[in-house]
Amino acid sequence: MNEPRIQICLDGNGRAYRPGETLSGEYRLESVPLEEVRAIEVSVLWFTEGKGDEDLAVHHFRRITVDTPAAELRQPGRFSTVLPPSPLSYTGAILKIRWCVRVRVFLGRGKEIVGQRDFQLGVVPPARPVAGAAELPPAEGSPASSGPASATTKSAGRAPAKVVAV
Repeated sequence: MNEPRIQICLDGNGRAYRPGETLSGEYRLESVPLEEVRAIEVSVLWFTEGKGDEDLAVHHFRRITVDTPAAELRQPGRFSTVLPPSPLSYTGAILKIRWCVRVRVFLGRGKEIVGQRDFQLGVVPPARPVAGAAELPPAEGSPASSGPASATTKSAGRAPAKVVAV
């Protein structure tokens, strides 16, 4: 038997969308024991990855409690939502903002299956390193700080520069 999974297909180009556009598509349950399905959740959400705390916010949510015959679950489920103006998808050196459609299927005995399909909201060029940029000095009061309000940094091939916090 094949491994249970959820296939998510987005209408249109399926990859990049502008704020205010409608995101729509369908999901299919593949090799899922349909008689065990208790509920299905469909979410459109964004989340962050990278340094610091990770954030997550749900833009669209629908929960379907299953009291229908298993035969109807073989049909694709549809979803549709108008996308918000922000936050836009972003890939930076320290932080990424990612958008996705996530479908969770809850089965009997506490089991669940999750499917996710990423997409891009808006067009923000990825961050690129700035040539010759020096690292930021340590925060005031941190163990690496060399004084109450100053630090010394080195740039490649140049003399140390004095950085003074204002």
